[in-house]
Formats: sequence, C-alpha cells, structure tokens
Amino acid sequence: MGMMRFRVFPAERNTARFARDAYLSGLDRTSWPLRAAVDGDLLLLHRSVSDSARLHVSWPVEGQGQVTLSTGSLIERSEPYLLPLELARGTLSQVHNQLSDWRVIGLSVPKGVEARLAVAVERLSCASVAQHDPATSARCADESLRASLEAADLLAVAYTEQAIAARRRNGSPPLGVLGASLGNDLLDAYTSRQFLATFNAAEIPICWRDTESTEGKFSWTINDRQIEWCREHGLKVIAGPLLLLDHRDLPDWLYLFEDDFENVLEFASTLVRATVERYRGRVDYWICAGRVNSDVLSMSEQERLRLVVRTVELTRRLDPDAPALVSFDQPWAEYTRDRHADFPPFHFADALVRADIGLSGVVMEMNVGYSPGGTMRRHILEFGRQLDLWGLLGLPLWLSICAPSAYHDDPLAVRKISLPPGSWTPAAQQSSAARLIPFFLARPSVQGVLWNQLLDAQAHDFPHGGLFDDRRQAKPALRTLAAIRRKFLKG
Repeated sequence: MGMMRFRVFPAERNTARFARDAYLSGLDRTSWPLRAAVDGDLLLLHRSVSDSARLHVSWPVEGQGQVTLSTGSLIERSEPYLLPLELARGTLSQVHNQLSDWRVIGLSVPKGVEARLAVAVERLSCASVAQHDPATSARCADESLRASLEAADLLAVAYTEQAIAARRRNGSPPLGVLGASLGNDLLDAYTSRQFLATFNAAEIPICWRDTESTEGKFSWTINDRQIEWCREHGLKVIAGPLLLLDHRDLPDWLYLFEDDFENVLEFASTLVRATVERYRGRVDYWICAGRVNSDVLSMSEQERLRLVVRTVELTRRLDPDAPALVSFDQPWAEYTRDRHADFPPFHFADALVRADIGLSGVVMEMNVGYSPGGTMRRHILEFGRQLDLWGLLGLPLWLSICAPSAYHDDPLAVRKISLPPGSWTPAAQQSSAARLIPFFLARPSVQGVLWNQLLDAQAHDFPHGGLFDDRRQAKPALRTLAAIRRKFLKG
C-alpha cells in the first residue's frame, strides 16, 4: 500500500470536498483508485502502488477562481510535501514547456508572457526558500500561480490568433462547425431566431427512451420535425448519439435484459438500423455512441467495446457517405480514482481506432465545472494538453461542452450536482465560452464545437448549463458564441 502526504496551507482549505476531488495520475495520465483522508492540515492519499505521481486538486487562484492544478511528478516520501509550493512548481513547468513547444512551431510570444513568467519564477524562488515558514511560502506560491496562469492566458490568446491567421494565409480549410443541441423538443420562434443567428450546425439527440418507449414501437415525431427545420435553414445536421450509455437515456424495458448482453446488442442494433435507414441522406454526421465509458446495465468493458463496434459498423454500412463519430465524456478520467478501468476514455478510443472499423472522428464531451460526473475546471493550457493527447489518434476531434451559469439548486437538472457557492455566474459561463471555444477552433485537429445544452427551462442534464435561462431568455454566453461565429467561421 502506497501513501502520499501533502501539507495544505491554509488548513481551512483541507476539507472533505477538497479531498474528494483530489486524484493522482501516472505517466499515462490515468489516475489510480485511491482513498483520501484529511488529518488537520494533512491530505493523505492511499493507493495500491508506490509509483511516482502527479497530484491534481481544485485550488483557488486570484483572478481565476477555483482551478484544477497539478504538481510535477513526485516520489513517495515520509515527509509531507508543501502543497502550494508543489502546485506552483508544477504549473510554472507546464507553462514553460508549452511556451517552448509553441516557439518551435514559430509562435511570436507577446512581451507580457515573459514578464509574467519572470514574476512567477521569482515568487516560486521565494516560496521554495521559505518552506520553514509555511504561511510565507504559501503566499509566495499563490502569487507565482497567479502570474503563471496570467502568462498561460496571454499565451493561449497569442496561439489562437496566430494559428487562425496562419490557416487563412495558407489557404487551409475554413474553421468548421459551431453548433448546439436542440434538446428533446421543438424550439419556439424566439429561440429559433437566436439559434440561427449563432450556429451553423445543430445536434439532434436520439433519445432511446423516447424513441422506443415500448419495445418494437418507434416514435419519430420530434426528430422528423427537427431535421426538417435544420434542412430548411441550411444547418449541418449532427444526429445522435444513437446509443447513449446513460441510464437516464435507456428505456425501462431494456433493464429486463440487463444480464443478457446478446439481447441488448440486438435491441441496440435494431434501434440504430431503424434510425439510420430513416434519416440517411438528411444527416451530415452520425454520433454513433456516447458516454461509452459509463457503467450501465452491468456490462463489462469488453461488452461495451463490442456494443460500440457494432454500432459504428452498422452505421457505416447503412450510410457510408456520412462520417461516423463516437463520443467520450470525462476525457481526463477523473472517475478512475473511485473505480478501476481497463479502458479509460483515451484507451477505449485507441482500441476503436486500432480495430479499423471506419471511425471518422472522436467527440470529447467536457461538461466544465461539474464534479463528480463532469470535467473539473482547468486552466486553458491543460485543455490544450488534452487535445494534443487525443490528436495522437489521428482522427478529427469534436468538442461537446457546457458550463454552468449559476450555482444554486436547479430543479430541472437530471444530475443533482452541488456547485460551490459563488463559483459560477452568467459572466463566468460567458468568460469560459469566450476563452475556450476560439482556442479549440484554432487547433488543426478540431473539426467542430457543440454546446450540448440549450434550454434551462426544459429537463436537462447538468445544472444551469444551457444558453437560455429558465425564463427562456438568452444568457450572455449566447452573444459571445454569435460573435465567435461571425469572427472565425464562414457560413
């Protein structure tokens, strides 16, 4: 049994929630199952191995809010690490490494980046020599973190602007798709106008629970009208996931066959066949399966892999002209701190690519700020680092994202996730969209970005994640997305 120890300063930050969100990852970026304990100002992390690891925790940074940061790779030792110092050291190293990588490809670095990094280095030195005085060390470390993340923001903006300008100069294909999910109902006139002014694509959810609420009897009324509306207005149509491995999406009658995988496989194939045959020629992209790393219907990971392979192969055979995608949520696999997984998201995707089944692209679902069950809030270069990893698959990437606009209870949210008081506002949601989406679209590997929740006034997945509030009024983030389309996208 291995254990890593960290001294948290100030000690008030070392809460049960803080410990719950902490996890350790190795060289392959996958976390180990662990047990976290709080003992005064000590964070104790127990696991079954003693390998070196990076600690990831949610940490407050002035001007940034709560951000998930990571240390460098650390060995186990009996003396506790001073956590603020190690977070500052790990963050500064990550920013320096990204700066070096982008300089190699010709990035012109703004002077402000170097100035902020100089402050970060000086403050880190202060934190290091003051370890005998935890209060002073922690204060210097927090100042180093703030300067490092300010440098990261400036660096990301420079990369976004220069990468997009370079693609336009070189005659590369225009930045592609910006869309949103239409949800499970029809849009009213006001929402329709706002949608068309903002997006050039729409995601049409195929909810198995609604489509086949009774075994063998299909209802397509809403999907028929949604697709017709999209085609009338020239929107790209992204349909799916055809098979969403989420117990909220699966029909109740399917659970009668929970222990009979072969029957589940045939039922899923029937749904996919019926849907693709009905809409082929009217759909531009199929999302064949989603949340495939979820633990549903008592299926093993190998069975889930078989199910996804069948879904992709069947879709490709029935509609060979439309690209076939598969969606993975929680791409950082934070959930593996609570349970072992042979196929975390990236490894699952890699297995599909190696199977050579005709997969055309991968969707990374990032529900930012939600924990557990979503993607912990991170600084922008960490998002880029994850895109670089998934880009190694050699397939086009899509991003499916949302972020909350409030932190209070949301009675229409299916997932009852508690958000920290004061953590999210409409302005914070808008800021996340403004920073992340242009950065995503600037990446050569990214083909499209989809906002996966539209309306808070209807039943929805994550609290306050829509672009229209519970009174159906547009949130500030919607204006930002419309401005991004005008600035960066054609059509």
